[in-house]
Amino acid sequence: MYPSKFGYEAPRSLDELSSLLNRYGDDAKILAGGQSLVPMMKLRFAAPEVLVDINGIPGLDYHREDPDGTLRVGALCRHVTLERSALLAAKHPLMAAAAPLIADPMVRSRGTMVGSICHSDPQGDWASVLLALGGHMVALGPRGRRTIAAGHFSLGPFQNALQPDEIALEAVIPAPTGQRSGTYLKLERRVGDFATAGVAMALETSDGRVVRAGIALTGVGPSNIAATEAAQALVGKPLSEESIEQAAQLAAAAAQPRGDHRGSAAFKRHVVATFIRRGLARGEAVAA
Repeated sequence: MYPSKFGYEAPRSLDELSSLLNRYGDDAKILAGGQSLVPMMKLRFAAPEVLVDINGIPGLDYHREDPDGTLRVGALCRHVTLERSALLAAKHPLMAAAAPLIADPMVRSRGTMVGSICHSDPQGDWASVLLALGGHMVALGPRGRRTIAAGHFSLGPFQNALQPDEIALEAVIPAPTGQRSGTYLKLERRVGDFATAGVAMALETSDGRVVRAGIALTGVGPSNIAATEAAQALVGKPLSEESIEQAAQLAAAAAQPRGDHRGSAAFKRHVVATFIRRGLARGEAVAA
């Protein structure tokens, strides 16, 4: 199929972009990587009146660390840039683990982390990563900038908290309070497929104890799920086989899967629990 007829705008500055979004409102869609939007337009699941292509706006393709350790990922930073990032490999293990698992090489060459999170697909990997790391999105609109916590950004399948005249400017990962570790595990039918189930795990430890934990689930509910109780079961004590098992059971209970051609609900909960056990045991030395 071909998409419906649409207009096209290519702003060269954030001011020009803001003016366009104010003019078109709900009739406009932002085009960054286009790896989710364009297929939806071709299938006519989306039919915007106008595409606003932000690729000509300079200075949005960054990922950088502030002096305090906060990580910022700009709206035009491609998946492949994060996949190859020495910064992520050295300091951000969860993000480094997730980046090569995003779709396939063709999608990673053009798609963006911020765009993926804005798409609010329950099977999107980056949204779980942001949840597990306690991150947030920065929105820019005519009223200035505002911060939207990862847990409040997605309003449901393919719906986010942005206003029609706002753009998601960057994703922000706060500086760790301890030694950071973590990983992302994903079950897919074939390379490049959506997750049958995925788990993002982030730990921060100090003096042998977990001082912060984040666990988020992909593909097992109507949106990405922050498994808060599972994460809290790890905090305040050394990581152990007992605490890992408790977290695994709580994460499986937090999942809201539906049985389908990829597997039964019970199978998907089993995958979540198995990934928790495997990922946490791999990420940290388990206390005896």
